[in-house]
Amino acid sequence: MQMRTRHPRAAGLRPANHGRRIERERRTIAAMIAIYCRDHHAGGQAAQDCPDCAELLRYANQRLDVCVFGESKMPCNDCSVHCYSESRRGRIVKVMRYAGPRMPLRHPLLGLMHFVDKWRARL
Repeated sequence: MQMRTRHPRAAGLRPANHGRRIERERRTIAAMIAIYCRDHHAGGQAAQDCPDCAELLRYANQRLDVCVFGESKMPCNDCSVHCYSESRRGRIVKVMRYAGPRMPLRHPLLGLMHFVDKWRARL
């Protein structure tokens, strides 16, 4: 009888993060990118129609999948690990700086929860 073994590459991979905190971060970043895209390039269309913003959202979700902090994640601007590449970090910072102050008006619950998460991280 032969024992089943795991693929050698699969042994080092972690499962993707799928907790409540990470899912809320996904909704928050999607809302921020949608606000930025609607006001800058989409001309009132959804962010999914803009290839640049859709690619940035895909990359942000990929980074959330492999976040080393998982459910104890702090907001990205307070994080000690910069998981975005240099080229995309500038783009995501630009999006967050623009959309952050507009979040309470367009997405009040997500904006409030993001503020609470930032407050908790500083304690």
